[in-house]
Amino acid sequence: MTTLNRLYQLAAEEKSAEVTDWSARISWVLGLAVFIAFVYWLMRQGWKWRGSLQSGLPELATTPDGFADGEKLLTLTGRYHASTTAGQWLDRIVAHGLGTRSRVEMTLTEQGLDVVRPGAADFFVPAAALREARLEKALAGKVLPDGGLLVITWALGDRLIDSGFRSDHAAEHPAWVDAVNHLTGAAAGDHLTSTTTSTTEGTAR
Repeated sequence: MTTLNRLYQLAAEEKSAEVTDWSARISWVLGLAVFIAFVYWLMRQGWKWRGSLQSGLPELATTPDGFADGEKLLTLTGRYHASTTAGQWLDRIVAHGLGTRSRVEMTLTEQGLDVVRPGAADFFVPAAALREARLEKALAGKVLPDGGLLVITWALGDRLIDSGFRSDHAAEHPAWVDAVNHLTGAAAGDHLTSTTTSTTEGTAR
C-alpha cells in the first residue's frame, strides 16, 4: 500500500505541474502588444513630423505629353529605395510620397527621367533638373554591397535630392551612370568625388 500511495502522490504532483498560469501569460502578451503598438505610433508620428517639415518642397513634375513617343535611351525595372537630401544619406525625404519604397520602372530620354512606381506616386525629372548619377552602397539606412545602388541626384525647386534605385539586374547600373552624366554634362570624375563625400558624411552622422 505504501508503494501505491507513493506512486499516486507522484502522479498527482506531475499533474499539478502541468497547470499554466494563463492570467500571467495573457497579461504578458497584451503588454507586449501594447508596447509594439506604441513604438509603431511613435514611428508614424515621426514620419508625419518629418513630412510637415518638408511641406515646402514643390510638387513633383508629371510625365509630359508625348514623352512615350521620344527615343528611349535606357529603361530599367527594379526597386525604388528612398530619397534623401543630396550628400546626406540619412536625411530621408518623405514629402510627396518619396519616402515610400516600391517597385519601379524607369525610362530615360533626352527629355528627362520618368519614374513609374506601382502602388506609390509616380514622378518625372526634367533633363534640366538632373545633376548626376553615381554608384553607392548605402542610402537612408539601406546598405547593400558596393555599387548595389544607383543614386541619381536631381533638383526639386532649390533643393538637391539623391534618389536610390536598384535594378533587377545590377549590371545595368554603370550604363545608367554613364547615360545620366552624359545627358547632364557631368564631368567623369564628379560623381566619384560626390560618392566619397556622401559616404564620409554618412559615417560622421
